[in-house]
Amino acid sequence: MPVAALIGFPWTFITGRVDLLYRMAMWGAWNGVRLTGVRVQTTGLDRLAPARSYLFMSNHVSNLDPPILIPLIPRRTSVLVKKELFRYPLLGKAMHLGSLVPVDRGNRDAGIAAVREATDILRDQKVNMTIFVEGKRSFDGKLLPFKKGPFYLAIDSQLPVVPVTIVGTHYAMPKKRFSIKPTTVKIIFHPPIEPADFGSRDCLTERVRRVIDSGLLPEHQERPAQSATHAVG
Repeated sequence: MPVAALIGFPWTFITGRVDLLYRMAMWGAWNGVRLTGVRVQTTGLDRLAPARSYLFMSNHVSNLDPPILIPLIPRRTSVLVKKELFRYPLLGKAMHLGSLVPVDRGNRDAGIAAVREATDILRDQKVNMTIFVEGKRSFDGKLLPFKKGPFYLAIDSQLPVVPVTIVGTHYAMPKKRFSIKPTTVKIIFHPPIEPADFGSRDCLTERVRRVIDSGLLPEHQERPAQSATHAVG
């Protein structure tokens, strides 16, 4: 963080380019996690074409999820961020330059606007988008109901969707615990779902849910009848 503050931020504001700051942030996040004793195993990264843009949809069980997942994604990725963070002058400007999308979680109309802004970014900037589709962290490691916005975004942007399952961060640092327990975390990048195979928004939602759920530990997986009920909600 001191290096980013002294070098990354000034370079970003002078040049108007976020590449250096992004690389520094990813390096810091990845190595910061490793210093806690957490080890990461990945599966499926070889399925992704480095030159393509994707919409990554992941489960979310821990504050460790973003600093583990995002540095693994090929090329730069945008994310949805709480709008309050954009109020900090330096941080807000850097996030705008990095094509991050502000979201007001309590405002449905603002959510629709965020989907439109994200669609424009994906079309114009040629970056990836990473979304934790439950909208918040799970307490018990099981999937929560999915938000609808990410699937509107998938239909609008027509980018391949990559379901991602994160396993192990729930034990390393569950919700409401600040200490980190050294463990091995597994990140599964499932095969991309191409736009031609999306079907309806509800069909895509259910398919992504089934795929993410399939990578969870058996004790966290849903019963078959539960999946459709949660997806509709």
